[in-house]
Amino acid sequence: MPIHQSGEDYLETIYVLSKGNDGVHAVDVAKHLNFSKPSVTRAMKILKQEGFITVDEKNHIILTRSGREKAEAIFERHNVIARFWMLNGVSRDTAYRDACLMEHDISRETLEKIKEFIDKKEEEGKALGQK
Repeated sequence: MPIHQSGEDYLETIYVLSKGNDGVHAVDVAKHLNFSKPSVTRAMKILKQEGFITVDEKNHIILTRSGREKAEAIFERHNVIARFWMLNGVSRDTAYRDACLMEHDISRETLEKIKEFIDKKEEEGKALGQK
């Protein structure tokens, strides 16, 4: 079942927050996204019904295998697009903000070409002794 942009944002947020915490709660997601707790609770119910998350007895939100795979793909797209823009002179904050908007609609083909471009630029930089 296709997931909407807002669902992707929630999954990516859960993924990011879970990397640095023992457990992710709805309130953590709400704070991170600057959303109301009732909105997050409603979204978590939908993500749970679609099989992307589970919630344990301590109310920790846990990504299922399919949820983690989806979240990792979104996270990768976000970072690849942001790196592309930074390599082209866009400030870090703007690059990540814009990447958040673009990550939902980019084709796999375009993403792969951007990755090839980044790899080429980074190799050229290494050859020139740049970091």
